[in-house]
Amino acid sequence: MAKNNKLVAPFLKWVGGKRQLMPSIVDHLPENIKDYKYIEPFIGGGAVFFNLQPKNAVINDYNEELINVYQVIKDNLDELIIDLKKHKNEAEYFYSIRSLDRNGEFKKLSAVQRASRVIFLNKTCFNGLYRVNNAGEFNSPFGRYKNPNIVNEPTLKAVNKFLNNNNIEINSGDYSEILKQTDKKCFVYLDPPYHPISESSNFTGYVQGGWNMYDQIDLKTACDELHKKGVKFLLSNSSADFIKDLYKDYKIIIVKANRAINSNGADRGEVDEVLIRNYE
Repeated sequence: MAKNNKLVAPFLKWVGGKRQLMPSIVDHLPENIKDYKYIEPFIGGGAVFFNLQPKNAVINDYNEELINVYQVIKDNLDELIIDLKKHKNEAEYFYSIRSLDRNGEFKKLSAVQRASRVIFLNKTCFNGLYRVNNAGEFNSPFGRYKNPNIVNEPTLKAVNKFLNNNNIEINSGDYSEILKQTDKKCFVYLDPPYHPISESSNFTGYVQGGWNMYDQIDLKTACDELHKKGVKFLLSNSSADFIKDLYKDYKIIIVKANRAINSNGADRGEVDEVLIRNYE
C-alpha cells in the first residue's frame, strides 16, 4: 500500500480540529478502511480526511467560505499562491481585509480572492480562529504574530495534488443531503459542532446561528437511519451527559483532548470527548 504523503495536511487552523485526537480516531476506524468510500459531512479543517487520504470521498461543510477554499486549492492553486503573496501582516491591513464582509465589497471578490482572504485571516488573526458573529461577519481580532506562515506552499501543493489525483467530491450544504447518498460501501465520519459541556463554553462561531440540542437530536436521528441502512459511522462530540444519553444504544469511547482554543485560559487543558460508533 502506498504510504500517505505527510505534506497532505490541514491548511487552516479550525475550531475543534482533530489532529491531536488522531491516534484515538485511527484506533477506532473500521478494518479495511481503504475499501470504503469516505464521507465527511462536517469537514472543517479536514484533519481526519487528510490523515486517511482516501481514494474515493465526499466532503462537505455548511460554511461556504471554507468549502470555497478547498475548491480553489483544487482548481486555481497558482492564482491562489500569487494572491496570498500580496498580503501584509499588519494590523491596519488586517482590519481592512477583515471588513470586506461588512461593506459589500466582499461580493465583488473572485473565488480566488475570497479563499485567499480566509487563509490570510486564519493565519494572522488571534488564536487562528475562524469566527463569525450573528450577522455572518468575521470577527476575530489581529493576532500580532511575528512570522505567520501565510503562504504554506508545500502543503497547498500537496493538497492540490491529492484532491486532483483522487475521486474527491467537494460540496457545501446541509449534512443530511450528503447522508442521503450513502450505502453499505460508505464509511461516514461525523464531526458536528460540539454540544457544550457547560453553558459558558458554548462556542457557536462556526456558521451563523450555531447549533442547539435540537440539531444534535436531528443528527442522532440521521445516525439511526445510517445504522438501519447498514452504513458504518464514527462520530465525535463532547462528553456532555446529554450526548452520552442520546447515543446510549451505540458504542461510546471516552478520549482525552487538549483544547487550547478557549477565551478563558483556565478552561484550557485536557477535556473528555467521546467517539461513538455503530460497528465492532
